[in-house]
Amino acid sequence: MSGKADSLKTIFFALGANFAIFAAKAVAAFVTGSGAMLAEAVHSLADCGNQGLLLLGLKDAKAPPSPDYPLGHGKAIYFWSFLVALLLFSVGGAFSIYEGIHKLTAPEPLKWPWIAVGVLAFGIVAESFSMWGCLTEVNKARGDRSLWRWFRDSRQSELIVIFGEDLAALVGLTLALLAVLLTMLTGNPLFDALGTLAIGVLLVVIAVFIAVEVKALLIGQSVEPELKAAILGFLEERPEIARVFNLITLQLGNDVMLAVKAQMSGDSATHGVIDAINAVEKDLKARFPEVRWSFFEPDVAD
Repeated sequence: MSGKADSLKTIFFALGANFAIFAAKAVAAFVTGSGAMLAEAVHSLADCGNQGLLLLGLKDAKAPPSPDYPLGHGKAIYFWSFLVALLLFSVGGAFSIYEGIHKLTAPEPLKWPWIAVGVLAFGIVAESFSMWGCLTEVNKARGDRSLWRWFRDSRQSELIVIFGEDLAALVGLTLALLAVLLTMLTGNPLFDALGTLAIGVLLVVIAVFIAVEVKALLIGQSVEPELKAAILGFLEERPEIARVFNLITLQLGNDVMLAVKAQMSGDSATHGVIDAINAVEKDLKARFPEVRWSFFEPDVAD
């Protein structure tokens, strides 16, 4: 079974890279007047704020259970992740599309384009470092699954967001570099405007994909299929259990809640059933430490 990724490390990798890139892009956009560069600077600034929100979400998710929140605050990270997707859509994507349309209607020649090229090349290197850090953690979690399958199945919303942001940043930087180079070669600022539009569309598309995945977690999604199959297999192998009628799981941030309805084996006396259930739950939580809450219903029929 796949392991657990370190989301905190991934967020700090991304935050450091994006802040350095934002500073370089902002200076270059001011000097060159490039719309694509300005769009990329705003994108990187939005990413820095997004990583701050994810850090806040991880902190909120650690709050202990209370009478009002009996299952804890683990799902808080889903709220902040969804907010990040909205910001990526609006601040990043919508602004870039607006800037691209503005440049189409009022084109401006580039100034000092080689500065933009240098900054974009630096940005690609820095963002590649961030993506390397992200993929290192993603690979721990995805096992032998494809990246797409991991993206669809993962319950670590903050890691989904960082992966999407890094992917958008790398492709966006490449588009911006191509736009600036084509503008330099042809002297036509149309390419700069088209590059800005392409970056905006890219950000909107990735933001929508992220939002769809996080929305499922906000509503209440089960654990990853691989983990659910492992838990079910564990229960079916227990000698105390004759048959598992139903297994319901719910992902709550890093924690898991599960409910089991099963027919017990052997002695049907009350104390015998209670002892058997307690033994199963103890070993279950030792085998799967992410299971924080378990509710067991013994029965003779489904």
